[in-house]
Amino acid sequence: MIRTDYLPFGKPNFSDQEVEAVSRVLRSGWVGMGPETIAFENELGQAVGAPHVVSVNSCTSALFLALLAEGVGPGDEVVCPSLTWCSTANAALYLGATPVFADIEEDTLCATPDRLLAAVTPRTRAVVPVHFGGLAIDVAELRRKLPPHVAIVEDAAHALGARYRDGTPVGSSGNAVCFSFYANKNLSTGEGGAIALADTGKANRLRSLRLHALPLDAWKRFSDPRSLLLSNLIDELGYKMNYTDLNAAIGRVQLRRQPEFAAARRVVAERYARVLCETAPDIRLQRDCTGPAHARHLFVIQLPIERLARTRDEIVRGLRERNVGASIHYTPLHVMPLYADCPQGQLPVTERVAARILTLPISASMTVGDADYVLEQLLEVLQ
Repeated sequence: MIRTDYLPFGKPNFSDQEVEAVSRVLRSGWVGMGPETIAFENELGQAVGAPHVVSVNSCTSALFLALLAEGVGPGDEVVCPSLTWCSTANAALYLGATPVFADIEEDTLCATPDRLLAAVTPRTRAVVPVHFGGLAIDVAELRRKLPPHVAIVEDAAHALGARYRDGTPVGSSGNAVCFSFYANKNLSTGEGGAIALADTGKANRLRSLRLHALPLDAWKRFSDPRSLLLSNLIDELGYKMNYTDLNAAIGRVQLRRQPEFAAARRVVAERYARVLCETAPDIRLQRDCTGPAHARHLFVIQLPIERLARTRDEIVRGLRERNVGASIHYTPLHVMPLYADCPQGQLPVTERVAARILTLPISASMTVGDADYVLEQLLEVLQ
């Protein structure tokens, strides 16, 4: 029987706690970037093991500012995987740099250190590894093998709650690590992002750049009458990319609820993995998708397209017709017209995987019954 309500691939989980947090900020009379934002940054820094966190209005802005702080500019190359959301490459384009696409591994769906290193040239200024789906790559190995002048900016949009190979949380590496708080993320504030990093000087510069390169943010300018003259001292081109206390209030509650969310996602992932291994063993799962280090932002499978009567896109449409919000993460960037002039070598794994990947719904709002419905409909569509 087809369910009447649509099950999206990622749905935020909000409770009365988030509603009350927003109401508290509205009642305070201060909704812009202020004390709530500072508290959220401090709490997030403690959670991910980073001395500094700079919140911004999106992960795209986080990537842009992080690359800017590393000196990326015209004539530079930035290496990143092709199997990622466009923001990863666009952050380099905004700065006049050129994205260079790396291939991925088939079992991890990540551009691992060796794949990224294979795309490095003398013009490379930064490498942006993507922790795809919530599986962290070994950035320590990448750092050991990269030339010292090449920066690492981690795209951790999928990876809040994930852990590196050594068991430490993603965000604690010392690199600039960029998180997303978009609607479907593990921690959602509707929109938003953050940069976790260890360098105090870069953190202070990023705090300035996110708000027109002002020496003080709005909260300090308006709450301290002595700061009036300082508001005119702009000596660098800045941007309007700041966070707000409304978002931060939601984020603080969402951060406290992460153990609850992680447990719910793991239950869904384990259900998927067990049933698929028993009933459709030729469907391939991402490595460690049920393991303790995986953030499980996405649950991506690879279909045995050669043995099926339908294409992957037909299967996705069939699932959506049954109110299952299956999706595709992603169409590779190197086949898109915008990136046609970007240098790229052979990307055989990316191209092979691109025709068979499919994302099943997973979120902290899902129940086991939801997961069973997805599995039932998937197996029927495949037949």
